[in-house]
Amino acid sequence: MNTNLSNGKLLVADPSIIGDFSFTRTVILLADHNDEGSVGFILNKPMMHDLRTFVPEISQPFSVFEGGPVDQDRLYYVHSRRECIPNSKPISKELAWGGDFDVITDMINSGDLCSDEIKFFLGYSGWSCDQLKDEIKQKTWIVLDDGDKKTNISTSNDASFWKSKMIRLGGHYILWANSPSHPHLN
Repeated sequence: MNTNLSNGKLLVADPSIIGDFSFTRTVILLADHNDEGSVGFILNKPMMHDLRTFVPEISQPFSVFEGGPVDQDRLYYVHSRRECIPNSKPISKELAWGGDFDVITDMINSGDLCSDEIKFFLGYSGWSCDQLKDEIKQKTWIVLDDGDKKTNISTSNDASFWKSKMIRLGGHYILWANSPSHPHLN
């Protein structure tokens, strides 16, 4: 387990976060971490609407995820096509976020950008300077450097993603991975 924060790391919600609607059993991709604060996107909270609900000119159905509790009326996106999408901000060698949405729209409509290359979010998860470090010290988050970052955006579509990270952590986390999401109903 790595506690060094940098772009591309995963923040896995500690099992002790129970009752926090925004972050219980979530996995967050840290998109930008610097001296001013941090920005990340929840990878495993799909919404009921697809992208066409928010952007009618999109011709293909793309899932939209709840990125976090901040700025929930704004659309964000993480993708693996930085070389094709101007103004993208690098996250890692494999991933970027943001960029020219008109180019993205054209790429989707022409079939040049598919759902395993981009993930859309309403809102984001944000922390002020040192806030995230404090939450990690309080054991709210477990920091993972999870090798294949590109795979994480295409395979993290539901609650089983958090469970898979708990299993990967091993030890007592395996027990949490197999516990019900609402233990009081057990």
